[in-house]
Amino acid sequence: MRHFDYLGEDDRERLFLRRPEEFGPADDLALVGVGLGATLYCPGTRPALARDIVRRSAQGVTSVVVCLEDSVPDGELAAAEHNVVAQLRELAAAADPTTLPMIFVRVRHDGQVPTLVAALDDAVRVLTGFVVPKFDEETGVPFLEAVVAASGATGHRLLVMPVLESPQVAYVESRIDNLLATRRLVDKYRHLVPAVRIGATDLSGAYGLRRSPDLTVWDVRVVADAISAVVNVFGRVAGGSYVVTGPVWEYFAAAERLFKPQLRESPFVAHADRGLRSEIIGADLDGLLREIVLDRANGLSGKTVIHPRHVAAVHALSVVTSEEFADATDVLATDGAGGAAASSYGNKMNESKPHTAWAQRTLLRARTFGVAREETSFVDLLDASLHP
Repeated sequence: MRHFDYLGEDDRERLFLRRPEEFGPADDLALVGVGLGATLYCPGTRPALARDIVRRSAQGVTSVVVCLEDSVPDGELAAAEHNVVAQLRELAAAADPTTLPMIFVRVRHDGQVPTLVAALDDAVRVLTGFVVPKFDEETGVPFLEAVVAASGATGHRLLVMPVLESPQVAYVESRIDNLLATRRLVDKYRHLVPAVRIGATDLSGAYGLRRSPDLTVWDVRVVADAISAVVNVFGRVAGGSYVVTGPVWEYFAAAERLFKPQLRESPFVAHADRGLRSEIIGADLDGLLREIVLDRANGLSGKTVIHPRHVAAVHALSVVTSEEFADATDVLATDGAGGAAASSYGNKMNESKPHTAWAQRTLLRARTFGVAREETSFVDLLDASLHP
């Protein structure tokens, strides 16, 4: 698969200095983790799930999670499991797996892993792996072992994305010990884990909170503190960092606004696209855009989304700018020898040693999302993505 492949040749030539590379679930896990981008969650009860996945793939979705946990009522679980198997078997029979997004199933107990894999039989080839909710040192082991066994039995590599969202992560007195123990466990299965996910809805629920579309998750301090601790433990460079994905943005319909729009007008004026700004504000995407920027600033990559329209916003802001690419390339050209030099853009200092990890991550993102031309802004990328 390749990001922005749904754009026409003229648009790709106009927008990109370096185009995104092809990647897939068999690639290096760091590349897979960054390439997840906006991960679209779908309840396992959707009757046209297979058709929806094919359609969304053609619109730029590169990763999907089919949920059998919180989005499915307890009384409908057996029917949802049956539906997921039937829909994935339909996909396997009708579609080339290389044209499909990465597909994960979010399970609610470890016994579902062998049951689903056995029921899929040869159709397991369309499945990339499993998402494990409320993951920690105690709950994670049976899930991980079940996936290892399923991979061995089928000869098909299955991956695991843990979701950190338990009360032990939310509560300050247990948070650090729990995260450190969980990190030690995940390290033992590093070869299975492309990314660690954050369950901001459950973390908020531990305090009876829910953010409004006028606020980002970073404005809800008690939740932001927990997310920061996850990045501190799993995103640190020393010992090898994991991709940590951005939490879900759960709004998709305009409601009455309390605050003014959070989207500056000047970028749209410069690109003669005031209409796009109005469209974004009308769809309540301005809050999402701000949260994506803050996610990136705080060490997160990609995002969980529940509406296909959100995918374009996440991916447009994931493209590496020409300035970022130039700075990262200059930093890595020193080969860690140290020293500092002014950016070729004349607006900042690039320091070889402290900026090396940032530069490596930036070039990894450039491989999966491409590098924009100097005259290309996120406005251009977003407009092309929303109106291909």
